[in-house]
Amino acid sequence: MPCILLIDDDPQVRAALRQMLARAGYEVIEACNGAEGMACWQTRPPDLIITDVFMPEQDGLEIIPLLRRLNPTAKILAISGGDGRGHCDLLRVAQLLGAQLTLHKPVRRQALLEAVRALLQEPD
Repeated sequence: MPCILLIDDDPQVRAALRQMLARAGYEVIEACNGAEGMACWQTRPPDLIITDVFMPEQDGLEIIPLLRRLNPTAKILAISGGDGRGHCDLLRVAQLLGAQLTLHKPVRRQALLEAVRALLQEPD
């Protein structure tokens, strides 16, 4: 069973995404910010990291390049609902920093599972 590290500061978003992923057969480890996510990653490197872009302590734009340096083959999906001012350009920045795929929040189940399968190179 592939393991996914889900990093998001919003408990409702984490719960919804965890439920979608668990129902699809994935093991999910949760972290509420980038610092906690990095600690989880060091304890047990997952098969895929899903990270929000905007979070306290360490945000996705900080941990994506760090993960990329620590593991150049890490599979990373960045998610964001914007920066509070209606801008979602930072998803493009997340890609430039090393996220292979990005999704806008609210994340739809089908789009999430398609992205996860693509990154894990699983058949549909």
